Amino acid sequence: MPAQDLYLYTATTAAGPATRVLAVVPSDADDLPFVTTGLYIGVGGDVAVKDRVSGDTVVFKNVASGSGLPIRVARVLATGTTASAIVSLA
Repeated sequence: MPAQDLYLYTATTAAGPATRVLAVVPSDADDLPFVTTGLYIGVGGDVAVKDRVSGDTVVFKNVASGSGLPIRVARVLATGTTASAIVSLA
């Protein structure tokens, strides 16, 4: 029997739980399929992202394995990212 979704008809918000998840392949050229509400970092390291508004590169240094970053980004950059097993939440 499929799982019942008690919140199927509830509006989603950026502050609410993720409704989509996707493995991230860092890229200097390509955006993610959707803007995130956060990133989960499976294996720690640095995480370089492109700011959605300014376009500036921001590097989160030494992010621990198993950490969550509550950030809205459209691109995780390959250059400067040493963390792996990154999952986007939206």
